[in-house]
Amino acid sequence: MQAEPARRRLLLAVIAALALAAGVAGVVVGAGHDGGGGDTAASVPTPGRGAPEERVSFLARIVPPPTQRERGGGAAVPASVADLARRLPLERKVAQLFLFGFRGTDLTSEIFGRLRRLDLGGIMIAGPNYTDAAQLGGLAGEAAVIASEERHVKPWVMTSQEGGELNSFPDLPPAELPADLASAAEAGAAARDSASTLHGLGVNGVLGPVVDVGGGETGSALGARVYSDQAEDVAAYAEATVGAYRAEHVFSAVKHFPGLGATDQSTEEGPATVGLGLDELRARDLIPFAAAIDAGVPGVVIGHALYPINDFTVPASLSKAIATDLLRRELHFKGVAITDDLADPAITAIHTVPDAAIRALGAGADMLYISGDASDQQAAYVSVLRAVQRGRIPRRRLDQAVGRILLAKQDYDLIR
Repeated sequence: MQAEPARRRLLLAVIAALALAAGVAGVVVGAGHDGGGGDTAASVPTPGRGAPEERVSFLARIVPPPTQRERGGGAAVPASVADLARRLPLERKVAQLFLFGFRGTDLTSEIFGRLRRLDLGGIMIAGPNYTDAAQLGGLAGEAAVIASEERHVKPWVMTSQEGGELNSFPDLPPAELPADLASAAEAGAAARDSASTLHGLGVNGVLGPVVDVGGGETGSALGARVYSDQAEDVAAYAEATVGAYRAEHVFSAVKHFPGLGATDQSTEEGPATVGLGLDELRARDLIPFAAAIDAGVPGVVIGHALYPINDFTVPASLSKAIATDLLRRELHFKGVAITDDLADPAITAIHTVPDAAIRALGAGADMLYISGDASDQQAAYVSVLRAVQRGRIPRRRLDQAVGRILLAKQDYDLIR
């Protein structure tokens, strides 16, 4: 079901009236280290844009005005994303951390009511939510309309569109499976076609591409999702596809850090192990992630596999050694770290979803993806909120995560 034309026109009119460039290059949020927070966030590479206009900031429309003490002799409205990250009420900051899947295929889905109540970071549209391209545009358009009407930060509207039979939207590109692509150049062209199509329908982000290295003669539990068994070939694939998404202004998040190609089973089936030490990961699985980071990828999805670095006891997405020490400090990634689905059996066999959400944020993840169900999603939101209120998660860690998310939204024009 599409949003009504009148509502579309209202959205365009509101955005046109409120939009402005609040561009702040290299804003630093959440300086210092704290309880698993990792290194300070910095701006990811930013696509070119025109000079800021001298107009009332859009940010001033979506955050409370400063108090007299805050105001002092300076500007009376937020002047940057850093101001937005600092001044958002706590409940809205916590909501920005979450990427929620949902059930339903039309605008009666309960997710749209939650978008009105909570300033959610984003929604994930998956295969079961999809009927056709027009309906997809309607779902994405409604999310934008609600954000405008409720004066929320515009949410990510994300999906996974890996190619061929792995597509969430089977009648949309790319048509080829990653394993069937002949070259990195062909992969880049396919990704660009897909990104252009998705962007035109209001989808502004993808969890992908998969840049895991295959298992060689032993094969891989990821099957055709893997482009190649050779790290250098996957690195070229990562560079080409990341560049294609960036060119079409669609957020992308490479997965599954720090490498899932050698796993014994998919984390969608249960706990999975990767028996590679840190030196072996550096020589193989980390090479494509490093290439993607060099290419300016704005997001990284952290997987749920168990590794020797944690004695096979802590999933990567909940591990500070992986999410902070390896990804941030060694690979110098400055963008948004997103967990793989916290509702996957690899997590729920060990932790409850709310506990996993708290642990992942404390370890260094910025966005928490939960496919469902709605009760687990709500429980995770409440648990993270209480953990911040009670000091289990330091406020600086929260501000750091929110700052990275908002910087990425600014880079991809969700905040203008």
